[in-house]
Amino acid sequence: MSKSGSWTAREIRATAAAWWRWFAVPGQWSRRRITGEVALAVVVALLAAGTEELLGGEGWRLAAVAAGAAVLSLLRRRLPASVLVLTAGLTPFVPGLGPLLIVLGWSSGRYIAAAGQALAAFIAAFVLNVGGTLLETWDRQRLLTVAFMATLYYLGTTLAPGLAHRYWTQRRTLLHALQERNAQLLRERNMVVWHARLRERQRIAQDMHDSLGHQLALIAVHTGALEVDRELGDRQREVVGVLRNASVTAMHELREVVGMTGSSRSSAVS
Repeated sequence: MSKSGSWTAREIRATAAAWWRWFAVPGQWSRRRITGEVALAVVVALLAAGTEELLGGEGWRLAAVAAGAAVLSLLRRRLPASVLVLTAGLTPFVPGLGPLLIVLGWSSGRYIAAAGQALAAFIAAFVLNVGGTLLETWDRQRLLTVAFMATLYYLGTTLAPGLAHRYWTQRRTLLHALQERNAQLLRERNMVVWHARLRERQRIAQDMHDSLGHQLALIAVHTGALEVDRELGDRQREVVGVLRNASVTAMHELREVVGMTGSSRSSAVS
């Protein structure tokens, strides 16, 4: 805030950006999700205002209930436990929040990560909701009946959707983990098959080296012996020398090929 006490445009933008960073989970709020959340908030606001009007509300109360329902709907991902407990405590006194309580029960089953925290949140919401209902409709002769009906209402609108969504989320997480595990096993299997093929190629190359190398060595030895034979003419001795050099060159190239195959296999294994 500036020294004069008024907000500048830069300060307003900085405050809005900081609030958005707190509100939106990084990497999870795409344009599609933002559109869906805004649409859901509008629907919840309309349902809240309509329910409140049916139960006798009017004027500013309808607007306040609609705005509050929209804000609580938008905050349900960021503060699932707090929003659930707050809404459950307000619903007996603000009946228009009843439709929102169904959405919060379903949402809290997923977004409250820890099981202990989820249990505490649902118990606190139950106590506040039933207690608020008893205070709102105080009648000593019908306390048990009111408590029973409030409990059924809470179980049907809040706890049942929460448990269903939590089970569905855990099941989806388990299936995703199993799919990742199967993909990893398939990659490992392909790697094992690939290494087996490399080892087989190395064995074949080594066998070829041993066999062909032996034959080429014999050719080199025999041609070397013929090259020093005194009965051969210069032309014949030249041809024999060419054969000996060719056999020696072929033997060196064969060693290089086998060596390259072995080094590539070693680098692949490492």
